Amino acid sequence: MYRINRHTQKGFSLIEALVAFLILSVGMLGIASLQTASLKSGHTAAMRTVAVMKADEILESMRSNLAALHDYTAGTADMGTDNGCSQTTVASATCTPTQLARDEIFRWKRSLIEALPNNASTTASVVVTPPVAPSTMTTVVVTINWSERDVENAGSTNMNYSVAVQMERT
Repeated sequence: MYRINRHTQKGFSLIEALVAFLILSVGMLGIASLQTASLKSGHTAAMRTVAVMKADEILESMRSNLAALHDYTAGTADMGTDNGCSQTTVASATCTPTQLARDEIFRWKRSLIEALPNNASTTASVVVTPPVAPSTMTTVVVTINWSERDVENAGSTNMNYSVAVQMERT
């Protein structure tokens, strides 16, 4: 005859299984919140990258049209002028450097509004400061502002990017 001793049984009890499930659940919730924070940071980084690229875009346009450097000045409300001076058409040959500068500001600001979120609050400005003797360097400051949705505070967060460079007219 065999005697069954309940104290020598092997396996998990229901309480042990519930404790393991609780620990696993807390860990999974932590991973989920980390994933959410990662997605938000990734979106903010992507928008900042767009702003950096757009600022570089207008600065390169200015470097290629140094004769009209001061005509690139644009406040946040100034949208430039659509002169039809696209560099890929024959019309660009008939545009003056000033017309080309105003046209490039127009196209640049339109592309900014399309590229950054919350189009209504996206603004940009270009400030051109002439050189002070004896320097021959012109200071250019490009500032881009936009708003991003802030899920945590049920509102929006104002973001900006600003860069200052010095250019020399030849």
